[in-house]
Amino acid sequence: MECAFVGAGSVARRYASGIDGSRLELTAVCDLDVDRARDLANRHDAAAYKDLDAMLADVGAPLVVNLTSHGSHASVSRRALRADRHVFSEKPLALDAERAADLVATAERRGLALGCAPINHRCDAQRHVRRLLGDGRLGPVRLGYAHAHVGRVTEWHDDPESFLAVGPLYDGAVYPLNCLVSWFGPIERVRVADGFAPWPDRETETPERDSHVEATLEFRSGPTVRLTASLYAPHRSREFNSLELHGDDGSIYLADSGALAADADTVRVGGNGRDYVDAPHPAPRRERRYVDGPARVAAAVASGRRPVESARRSAHVVAVCNAVESAAADGAPVAVDAHGVPAPDLSPPPVRPHRDGRKTGRGGTAGGAGDGASRGAAVRLPPVGFGCSRYRDGEYVDRVDSIATALDAGYRLLDSAELYGNEGRIGDLLDAPGSPDREGLFLVSKVWNTNHERVAEACEGTLEALGVDALDCYMLHWPTAWEYQGPLRDLADRPPAEQEALTFPTGDDGEPATVDASLTETWARLEHVHERGLARTIGVCNVGVDRLERIAATADVLPAVVQVESHPYLPRRELVEWCHERGIRVVAHSPLSAPGLLDEPVLREIAADRDAAPAQVALAWQVERGVVPIPSSNDPEHIVENLGAARVELSAVDRERVATLADPDFER
Repeated sequence: MECAFVGAGSVARRYASGIDGSRLELTAVCDLDVDRARDLANRHDAAAYKDLDAMLADVGAPLVVNLTSHGSHASVSRRALRADRHVFSEKPLALDAERAADLVATAERRGLALGCAPINHRCDAQRHVRRLLGDGRLGPVRLGYAHAHVGRVTEWHDDPESFLAVGPLYDGAVYPLNCLVSWFGPIERVRVADGFAPWPDRETETPERDSHVEATLEFRSGPTVRLTASLYAPHRSREFNSLELHGDDGSIYLADSGALAADADTVRVGGNGRDYVDAPHPAPRRERRYVDGPARVAAAVASGRRPVESARRSAHVVAVCNAVESAAADGAPVAVDAHGVPAPDLSPPPVRPHRDGRKTGRGGTAGGAGDGASRGAAVRLPPVGFGCSRYRDGEYVDRVDSIATALDAGYRLLDSAELYGNEGRIGDLLDAPGSPDREGLFLVSKVWNTNHERVAEACEGTLEALGVDALDCYMLHWPTAWEYQGPLRDLADRPPAEQEALTFPTGDDGEPATVDASLTETWARLEHVHERGLARTIGVCNVGVDRLERIAATADVLPAVVQVESHPYLPRRELVEWCHERGIRVVAHSPLSAPGLLDEPVLREIAADRDAAPAQVALAWQVERGVVPIPSSNDPEHIVENLGAARVELSAVDRERVATLADPDFER
C-alpha cells in the first residue's frame, strides 16, 4: 500500500529504515523543513512537500503516517482524516483527551482506520508477560510499579524542544501505560498525583511542564499501579521503562516495557517467597520494526477492516495523562474516562507456528479426552520441556525446588513417571499458590515395567498423586514387562534399597523377573486408559522403529508422542523421520548427559558464534528439527539456560556441523 510520511525527523528515519520488505511503499514526504523532506524522499524515490494540504491534494496515498512533533499529532491526523486518508500516528494521539476522542469518532464516522503508537504490547517480551499473566501463575495481581525515565533529552536528542514542551507523561509514560491497559483494561481513577521540576542549573533549555511526575492509578479490573515518569532521572537509568507486577502468588518484572525485542533476561518471574529467575521468551530473538505499526494498519485495510482499537486505547492513555496532571494540580483524586477500552482479556496470545511448521506453545489441551491422537495431526508441545527424574549423578535427589524454579522460568511441559517416586510432591507443588493453571501445563507420566498388566491402576495412582483429573500424555516407560510388585506409591519416601527392590525385581538367577505381557497387549491397555478419559493422549518410550511398527499394525490409536534418548551422538534420524511422517511428536530424554558431549569443539565453536552455551546449541539442534528435548537440572542457572535454548537459532551450516557428531557405535 502506498503511504505518505508527515514529518521527516529522526523518528521518520527509523520508520523509513523498515519500509523495504514491508507491505508499504513510501510515495511522499512532507515536512516544514523542505530540505529535510527532500533528503528522506530522495532515498525512497518519493515526492517532497512542505505544505500538508498540497501533498494531500497531489498524492493519492491512502495511508498517512503522522511523524510530526508531539503537539502537532492531533491537528495533522485530523486534516488527514478529513481528506479521507487512513492514519497511523506516532504517540501520543493528542495532548487532550477530548481531541483524541474526537479523532477516533471522526475515523469511525468516515469509515477510516486510525492507529497509534506505541506497538510495544505486540512485541515479544510484552506478549510473553501477557502469557505468564494469563496462565494464572501470579494469582490475582493487585499491585504494580511502572517507570518511564525519558531522561534529559537535551543530552541525547538532537531536537529536544518537543519533548520539553510535553513533559515525561506524553512521551515516556505511554509505554508502560499502553501495556498495562492492553493487559488489565481501563484505568478507573488517579488516586493521587504529584509533580515537580528538578532540572540542572547548567541547562539553558528547560521543560515547560513538570519534569518529574508520580501518580497512583486504579484499574477497574483490580490492580493499583504506582507510575513514575521523569525527564530528570537519566535516560537508561536502572529502571528506565520497567514494569513490576505483584500478585497473591508471585511477581513478574519486565525490564523494558518499550522493548522491540525480547532478550533472555528482559522478563523475570519470582514465585511467592522465591528469588526472581529469568523467564526467557521461548523463541529466537525477533525485533519489531517501527514500520510494523502502519504496516499492520495497511494489512487490515487491505482485508476490508477499518480498525481504531489502538487509537481508542491511546485516547484512554491521553485521558490518564490529563487526569494525572489534574490530580497533581488539585490535590484530589480524578476519575478517568474509559473511552471504550474493553475489559481485560488475559488469555494467552495465540500459539506461534514452530520453525518446522508444527505448533508449539502451551499444550494443556492436546485433544479432548477420548479424541485420540489422529493420524497426521501432531500434538502441540512447548519447544523445551523439563525432566523430573530424581536420579542424578548416581543417586536419588529431591527435585521439588528445581521443578518450582522451572515453573517460575516458564517451563510448561513436565515429564514425570511413577518410577521417579515424586509425583505426590509434584502434585503438592502444583496445588500450591503460584503454580500455573492446569490448562497451562502439559503433564506427562509413564507406567513402569512392573505395571504392564495393571496400567489403569498405575494411571489412577499417578492422577491421585498429581491431583489432576487427566494427564496430557500417559506413556509406556519401557517395552519390557516385569513381575508386579504392588502399587508404586511415594517411592521417594522409602529407603533406596526398598525402592530398588520394588522397581527392579529379579529372579533367583539375578536377572529381571519378567512376565508374559506382549507390547501389543500393553498398548491395548493404554488405549483403554485413553478411552476412559484418564489421558488425553498416549505414547511410548525407549523403542525403535520396529516396535513402533508393531504397535501401529494393531493399534486403534497411534502414539501421539514417542520419547527416546537422543542427542547429537545419537540423533535417531530414522525414528524421527518415521514419527514425523505420521504426525507423532518426538521427545528427547537425556539430551545433554552423554559423556563428553558438552566438551565437543563443534558445539563450543557454534556456541561462541551464537553467544550461547554448548548445552543450548545441543538443545537448539533438537528444537530446530522438531524434537522436544527435556533436559533435567537442579542448578537454577542451568535450568534457565536450558529453557533459553529455544531462543538460539542455528544456521543450516550449524546444523550440518552438529550432525557430524553422530556416532553409530554410541553406547550409553
